[in-house]
Amino acid sequence: MLRVVCFGPGPRFKGGISNYNTSLAKALERHGAEVFIVSWTQQYPAIIPRNFLDTESKNNLLEGTNITVNYLTNYNNPLTWSATVKHIKSLNPDMVIFQWAIALQGLPLGWMARRLMTSANLEVIFDCHLIVQKEASKIDKSFTFYGLRPAYSYIAHAYKTANELQAAFPEKKFTITESGIRKKNENTIIKLFHPVYDLFQPDPNLNITKAKEKLHLKKYVFLFFGFIRKYKGLHDVIRAFKLVTEMREDVSLLIAGESFWNTLNKNNLSTKLKSTLFKAAKRLVLPQSSNEQDYNPLQLIDELQLQDSVSVVNRFIANEEVPLYFQVSDCIVLYYSTATPSGVESLSYNFNLPVLATRVGHFPETVKDGYNGYLAEPGNIQSMADQMLRIVNNPVPREHVAASSKQMSWDNYARAILNK
Repeated sequence: MLRVVCFGPGPRFKGGISNYNTSLAKALERHGAEVFIVSWTQQYPAIIPRNFLDTESKNNLLEGTNITVNYLTNYNNPLTWSATVKHIKSLNPDMVIFQWAIALQGLPLGWMARRLMTSANLEVIFDCHLIVQKEASKIDKSFTFYGLRPAYSYIAHAYKTANELQAAFPEKKFTITESGIRKKNENTIIKLFHPVYDLFQPDPNLNITKAKEKLHLKKYVFLFFGFIRKYKGLHDVIRAFKLVTEMREDVSLLIAGESFWNTLNKNNLSTKLKSTLFKAAKRLVLPQSSNEQDYNPLQLIDELQLQDSVSVVNRFIANEEVPLYFQVSDCIVLYYSTATPSGVESLSYNFNLPVLATRVGHFPETVKDGYNGYLAEPGNIQSMADQMLRIVNNPVPREHVAASSKQMSWDNYARAILNK
């Protein structure tokens, strides 16, 4: 029996990478591996003014498994990096899979990976959600180079990511495989996909009519779901939706998610201090970047007089509540300005929900225009509105969505990883 460590945020944390790491661990266990999750206690520098812990969800996502979770690694305390390496080695694993989603974590991840690779029979894999950061700083390339360089095996969820990995390390001369077959100490990219989330299942007892009435939704519902961040383009979604309401009166926009930088009490001295330090640090490494902490697209609802057509649930959505928002909706709207394989997209496929997306990043790989969704031009509000009207007038069959995502299962994903 293979022993596998999945290193990444455990189920206590908010966000897609936590859900991803949990789903991966469960899939590997289903395929016969003995699996351990080793998690951060704090994922980022202490000056970041945000609460990353999920205190809302009540259900145990690991119920019914034999997977153990150890919260050990504090980004801000190198002594815990050493303790993490010692603990992982004590588990005597055959494989350690590191979740790579932000270059900022390159220092601790690279440090730990180098020390784990001294074990002769241990394979270190980086599961790469992206290579080029959405906001590239002066030091991102250095962190990426240090963090990812030690390994031989990498997973990419799109060819775009695989190409970026090759460009970042041209000297490695990668072999690319979709089967997962690889040789020891051979630089390999396992090109897979972002699996369809199966943590959240439709509620067969949900009365959709009553749920829509409670949320003040009209006949056709466009869903924006997840953390509200600038690159996700909610400001464009709202402006495009305004054009749609000028053509139809039977449409609603449902916004369900937490404002990313609005999770702490801004009146607390500690929050004020963190915010000041974080802004100063960001100006130093991202001098051309706007301050996303001031991003508030929700104010457009009043400015554009959309109060009667937009329903907002502006908070973290607990695991138990997730199915509700997808089941009352007709499509998911992903009008991102930049994109890597999206957890929200994969989650929508679990509910056979068609996708409206922009032609950026990997979306043209996964969204087949007219089949499982529609594609709009990035930054073009009229194009976005046109696709919203198009999906109302020419709905995408749900069976097309199911067919397009059929191969993107966690079981197929786990088979490829274990196919050594």
